[in-house]
Amino acid sequence: MQKIFFSIVFFMVLHHCACAQMASKGTVVDALTKEALAGVSIRLAHAPEQGTLTASDGSFSLTSQTDSDSVVVSYIGYKSLKMPVTPGVLLVQLQPAVNQLNQVIVSASREAQVRTEAPVAISAISKQVINDTKAVSLDQLLNKVSGVYMVNLGNEQHTMAIRQPIGYNSLFLYLEDGIPIRTTGDFNHNALIEINMAALKTIEVIRGPSSSLYGSEAIGGAINFITQASSQVPVARLQAEMSNQGYKRTDFSYSDTYGKLGVYVGGYYAAQRDGYISHSDFDKLALTLRADYRFSENSKLVTSATLVDYQTEQTGGIDSTHFFNKEYSSLHTFTYRKVKALRLRTTLEHQWNAANSTQTTLFLRNNAIAQNPFYAIKSVAGNPLKARGEINEDAFRSYGLISQHRKAFSFLEAQLIGGISLDYSPATYNARFIDVDRNTSGLYTSYTETDSLLTSYSVDLLNTAAYTQFEINPTERLKVVAALRYDRLDYNFNNKLAPSAFTGAPDEKNNFENLTPKVGLTYDFGRNKGTYVNYSVGFAPPQISDLYRGVKVPVLKPSNYTNYEAGGWLSFAQSRGYLDVSVYQLEGRNEIISVRLPDGSYQNQNAGRTNHRGIEYTFKYVPAETIALRISGTNVRHWFKDYELEGADYAGNEMATAPRFMGNAEITYKPLFAKGLRLSLEWQHIGRYYMDAANTEYYNGYDLLNARAGYTLHGVELWVNATNVTNQLYATTVDKYSYGKSYRQGNPRIFNVGVGYTFTGKK
Repeated sequence: MQKIFFSIVFFMVLHHCACAQMASKGTVVDALTKEALAGVSIRLAHAPEQGTLTASDGSFSLTSQTDSDSVVVSYIGYKSLKMPVTPGVLLVQLQPAVNQLNQVIVSASREAQVRTEAPVAISAISKQVINDTKAVSLDQLLNKVSGVYMVNLGNEQHTMAIRQPIGYNSLFLYLEDGIPIRTTGDFNHNALIEINMAALKTIEVIRGPSSSLYGSEAIGGAINFITQASSQVPVARLQAEMSNQGYKRTDFSYSDTYGKLGVYVGGYYAAQRDGYISHSDFDKLALTLRADYRFSENSKLVTSATLVDYQTEQTGGIDSTHFFNKEYSSLHTFTYRKVKALRLRTTLEHQWNAANSTQTTLFLRNNAIAQNPFYAIKSVAGNPLKARGEINEDAFRSYGLISQHRKAFSFLEAQLIGGISLDYSPATYNARFIDVDRNTSGLYTSYTETDSLLTSYSVDLLNTAAYTQFEINPTERLKVVAALRYDRLDYNFNNKLAPSAFTGAPDEKNNFENLTPKVGLTYDFGRNKGTYVNYSVGFAPPQISDLYRGVKVPVLKPSNYTNYEAGGWLSFAQSRGYLDVSVYQLEGRNEIISVRLPDGSYQNQNAGRTNHRGIEYTFKYVPAETIALRISGTNVRHWFKDYELEGADYAGNEMATAPRFMGNAEITYKPLFAKGLRLSLEWQHIGRYYMDAANTEYYNGYDLLNARAGYTLHGVELWVNATNVTNQLYATTVDKYSYGKSYRQGNPRIFNVGVGYTFTGKK
């Protein structure tokens, strides 16, 4: 009997322990993208020392001693979440945090790191901002960043100004997942036409030289467009929108994970018809396919492909009479630009152990830009009804490799990053004359192709580079970063025509090499306050077209830049707000600038020495859960220290098209009583600037007001965006030449209306 009694008691104790324990497992994902989050901390609320981290696929498993316990889920850049332990498989969705100082970035070192540990001026445009803005062109996103003015030239055509005046030169590097979207030496200021906006997860903007990591052309800044990875649950989206000015667009995407394989496909088709500017129609198809295959916890293969097919009618600037009278008719009826771009890349990531990791990327580009450019049309002397122009095509194919290894050391949290880069890009350029007909009103009505070649050449481009970056923490609060990169760029030029000042330079080989260092440090004062300083050097070789097209002897020199920079950050009011500030001085030598010639064409020239000095700041504050305020501003001055043109000395003058102040502010309201509703009001300001290097006249700049409203319910989203609410007359850029002024008119008031549906499945 006694044995039976003790057996019953023992059984009841075991049963009680088994019932008290609660096994919980699941997956942690980003609430917006449904991507897996690796390394998320999951701790028991009553015993924080007990817990686990999510695996590379976001999965976790945790056992609690009581079924009434709770877990705390936390991750850098996200709001912490407390939830009860429940049986079964959980899908934990973390919302991005308000405090952007704690964001994880990848562009500063090609490795994931906390924003406050990078001694550079870097800003990230989050998925939430991308979703809420519903931008029809990238300038509507990038102009929210302090220090950035992306100039809208219509139909996704653009140019850029980051720590530089508005210009068209190779001073900015555009990347997709850390890989330049175009080859070095063949820059195009319209390169962001080739980005698939529908497939973006985030955008990271580095302001100032980044040559020590990414090489030449990363002078004014580098912009890294990070594509969407696969989701852990099935997610499909379809949306459509249209405007009152003839714009239509359809976006589509699908993502899911099947065992070890995750897939994402997304893109959009956009078209413009019968807009407020005559002969300004365009079509664009963009498509991205990405596959992530996880061999094991430590190895992953990422393969992606992006295809862009784009065509637009071209229009140029207008004179002051047409601009102020709002007469936007174009004199050009047949000019066009066509872009076909294909990019493939495959990246193998492997974590050898806690101290060593390697990533190697192979990539291929196939790119062609064909044009019948309006700016190449010139009058024929003695016959006002005739003109001449050209049809041209710039094409290249790239074969490349980027490999990087990270080694961590046990002393002072030091780590060493080393990498190599190889980019071989055979390129061709062909242009031929066309005969152009003009009517008595000055309208260019038609053209006839000829067999007369203007330019025909090929260039083999080879860019080889090696770089290294060393990081060390001498103290708990101090981090020091030192980097060095060696670049060599080889041009093998073959002119298929007899060389002349008209057809181009003779056959020759040129090479440019450069060593670009960077030294920086960050110091954490604690309580979300810190500072950084940075010294860096930038390097920009002449482009193919600068060296060889339309010149008999190449005369351009490489440009070199020295950057001195300091900044700091401050988070306050229980992380409801933050302030991020950067001050810099950028000194340029032999800076290549565009000079407009009397016949209307452009020619690049070295400008001796230039100086660029400014302060950039971002202030964000969330006074309540429903309201968010952001203010981004830039005060800057660009001037010549040594520059002469046609006998005139411009030393001390401000550079043309260089606004002294740029600002963007936005307030967003998301009421609790109507969950899913968002309302925002945005103000953009571009200050006055001189129209020419002689500083004879200035443009006053402009102010724009944009309003956005959206509502989401059960996966259905409706939105209305109004840009230029007050119907302000403005120009995105104005230039003054010997024959007059040229205005690029900005968009009038435009309403965009859209509807979308997102399906989210379960597993």
